[in-house]
Amino acid sequence: MSSTEARTEFRRAIATVCLSGTLEDKLTAAAAAGFDGVEIFESDLLASPWSPKQVREHCADLGLSVDLYQPFRDFEAVAPVVLAANLRRAELKFDVMEQLGADTMLVCSTVSPDAVDDDDLAAEQLHTLAERAAARGLRIAYEALAWGRFVNTYEHSWRIVRRAAHPALGLCLDSFHILSRGSDPAAIRTIPGEKLFFLQLADAPRLEMDVLQWSRHHRLFPGQGAFDLRAFTGHVRAAGYEGPLSLEVFNDVFRQADPGPAAVDAMRSLLALEESLGATSLPAAPALSGHAFTEIATAGAEVGQALAALGFAHVGQHRTKPVALWQQGEARILVNSSAAAEETASVAALGVESADPVTSADRAQRLLAPVLPRTHSAGEADLSAVAAPDGTSVFFCRTGPGDSWLDDFAAVAGKAKDAGVTGVDHVSLTQPFDHFDEAALFYRAVLGLEPDPVTEFAAPFGLVRSRTVRGGTENGTVRIALDSALLRRGDWAPGVREPQHIAFTTADALASARAMRDLGAPLLPIPGNYYDDLDARLAPPPDLLEALRAHSILYDRDEHGALLHFFTEILGGRVFFEVLQRLDGYAGYGAVNAPVRMAAHRRSRLG
Repeated sequence: MSSTEARTEFRRAIATVCLSGTLEDKLTAAAAAGFDGVEIFESDLLASPWSPKQVREHCADLGLSVDLYQPFRDFEAVAPVVLAANLRRAELKFDVMEQLGADTMLVCSTVSPDAVDDDDLAAEQLHTLAERAAARGLRIAYEALAWGRFVNTYEHSWRIVRRAAHPALGLCLDSFHILSRGSDPAAIRTIPGEKLFFLQLADAPRLEMDVLQWSRHHRLFPGQGAFDLRAFTGHVRAAGYEGPLSLEVFNDVFRQADPGPAAVDAMRSLLALEESLGATSLPAAPALSGHAFTEIATAGAEVGQALAALGFAHVGQHRTKPVALWQQGEARILVNSSAAAEETASVAALGVESADPVTSADRAQRLLAPVLPRTHSAGEADLSAVAAPDGTSVFFCRTGPGDSWLDDFAAVAGKAKDAGVTGVDHVSLTQPFDHFDEAALFYRAVLGLEPDPVTEFAAPFGLVRSRTVRGGTENGTVRIALDSALLRRGDWAPGVREPQHIAFTTADALASARAMRDLGAPLLPIPGNYYDDLDARLAPPPDLLEALRAHSILYDRDEHGALLHFFTEILGGRVFFEVLQRLDGYAGYGAVNAPVRMAAHRRSRLG
């Protein structure tokens, strides 16, 4: 392994264009999140009342270096009269850079109609620009825009830089520009490290659209999209790159969000990327082996009544708090009826089984997860909790004899009416659209869960995006389904603010549905049209189809097996339960049935 590959500490930078607000807001957020440096985007500087010298002084006070000034556009391969104007423009920007304390300027490959397709001329003119920069102690980092008029690949930009042969001229490599075009980044390893002046990182979903629009609206922080940034960055490191890992992300959501949390999300993405490269001192994520509990906060009695009708028993009461423990099989639900609980029910907390709760909490803290202050009485379990982006508390727990969170509950002689529930399959949390990508990164980085691909389905009230993060051991699995819809405006449907649900497992969905119906559970009725279509689409055996119809059980199949699942009505205005049976390794979540379920929920609410 080379010395470069062995290095474990990087400087971390972020382009001001990633964040919302004024330049002052952006710099404050970047420093608070722990970044070492920034790229100053020209439009941010132009809108600031501070002079470049004042920006430099403020950055120094915040502990930030100014690592890059950008962008300088449409320079090369032009006629002499245009070149003269471009050189004058460059000299004025060099004045700005000197005041900023930035030693490198990003020059994008031209998109100008004034340019010609002539590599020799481009190299000659870039050599001239680099000579001017070097005379002032500055450098030029040439970047191939994915939509550049003539130069749109890193291989092409490297040929021009190599031909120009000036020590003050090198490359800026941008993961989006390279990976969006499907270029193979492996050849980056052959570029001398001293010619790699700057590295910009951005992830993105795989989309079939104009690359400029893709770039301007859909870039993401590392780990939030579909690009293999681990391999990409590994190639750059192997070439001997010694500069910062810098983020340059154009995204409509990030640029309207609070810059403080967005900068934290950005830093978390870099820390997770470094971990994937083996270049971090983060403790590894301890194995998670299932859902210890799910806490529902509600001031009403509806949730508890529904749990009883689903066969759960009230088996414990917290010794000092108004929290009831309901259990069936290995499924545990805490119902918190404290004075702070609202009438509308909500999933307030997730407890996950960790092989090492202390290390899980330490890792979460080092990945900038907000630690939640908690008060506990003498003798109570000292559980660490962190806040997910949507405000849900995440607890790291051990369940079992000795040193267990269960010791905080006094036994209640609740009578079990077993309806076949064996455990928790997953918890589904609807995310505000602004937090969808942030939430997936949080659970991936902090808890070590692996994200499934994003799926989308057309619901009665608009397009819904869904992504599940999961992980576990042979003793159990943690699955968290994250859903989001783009718009939730006005008083029109769906009328449920960010619905949430808990999915329970059973070994026999038909028997569970019969038992729960006999207990008076508020199960959701499904219209007959669904079963007529199910017969046409999947043709389940006639006796099974009739049983599904009789008990309002939904059905799906994938390449592995089948799913049987049914739902309760909405409880406490927001929460509902699902009971499911996975057959023969079925891996999905029945997304094809979600629109039917959502329409049925609306009908049940309208009565």
